[in-house]
Amino acid sequence: MACIEQLATLYNAEIHVVKYPVNPVAPFRFTFSEGIKTYERNDYSTEELIALCQKINPDTVYVCGWSDKGYTAAAKSFRKKIPVILTLDNPWLGNLKQYIARIAGPLFLKSIFTHCWVPGEPNAKYARKLGFKNDHLKQGLYSADTRLFHGYYNSFREEKEQKFPHRFLFAGRYTSLKGVTELWNAFNSLSEAERGDWELWCMGKGELESQFPEHPHIKNCGFIQPANLAPVLRQTGVFILPAHYEHWGVVVHEFAAAGFPLICSTTTSAATTFLKEGENGFFTLPKKQDSIRDVLIRTIQLSDKQLLTMSRKSVELADTITPTTWANTLWRIKGGA
Repeated sequence: MACIEQLATLYNAEIHVVKYPVNPVAPFRFTFSEGIKTYERNDYSTEELIALCQKINPDTVYVCGWSDKGYTAAAKSFRKKIPVILTLDNPWLGNLKQYIARIAGPLFLKSIFTHCWVPGEPNAKYARKLGFKNDHLKQGLYSADTRLFHGYYNSFREEKEQKFPHRFLFAGRYTSLKGVTELWNAFNSLSEAERGDWELWCMGKGELESQFPEHPHIKNCGFIQPANLAPVLRQTGVFILPAHYEHWGVVVHEFAAAGFPLICSTTTSAATTFLKEGENGFFTLPKKQDSIRDVLIRTIQLSDKQLLTMSRKSVELADTITPTTWANTLWRIKGGA
């Protein structure tokens, strides 16, 4: 939404968004400014969706993946008339499903889409195998609301420079995929001497919420809207996402922009852009409780001065992708670039 709003602001663009309902596990509240028209996907059959798109008569079509046959049918109706962008966030894993897509994809996808737009290099590798050449392949698909999260950083910077918060923060769904069980167990295994005065705070909700540990130094903050994060971000210092597997993970970008040192699994794709080992955080191995434990201890042993240096590096890395770079990329594609 931050990217779409920036596109509307910078280029006075008229934007039409066909959208699915919000996921109840991540119940974000969205508001749309004037000039952004929304439609509920579930209200339209494929034929009705094609008719709607033809009536809108767009200059560019942006499609989230190819799994919705209604979306791809609507997109195909504009082939060879205007830029039609496929967006995908799957990194190349080399599994059987992707090898099949590699064979069938170039014929199917190139009959519909003129461009492919992905978050970063792990996803670009897959897009190239699907037949998209670099001149029609763009990166920087996802961006945090950097203005909002830089605002949090600036609000609490001086306070954290005086006393850096010794609290890890996890933000995400409470599901096995996010690695929360290994994280909880790893933190719980720390001795009092190893833990020192550090705590673990968690924001989110999900099916593992009933298993949230009863531990005096682990806190469940629940789900919090992005605009209401100030009290938690003020009191926490290091962000951790030990996901088993993460296609991208905009949350990593968000907390980099908020000036948090980062801890991420090696299978969190966004970390390839926003985490530099030893400079603004550390990598852990996915599904490995001992690896998480070792990195927790390594972080706890850092001085506040070292943590503040990492904080500044996170902010620097966060600015490599912004809603403005997103809007500019889409506008260049519209113009034929």
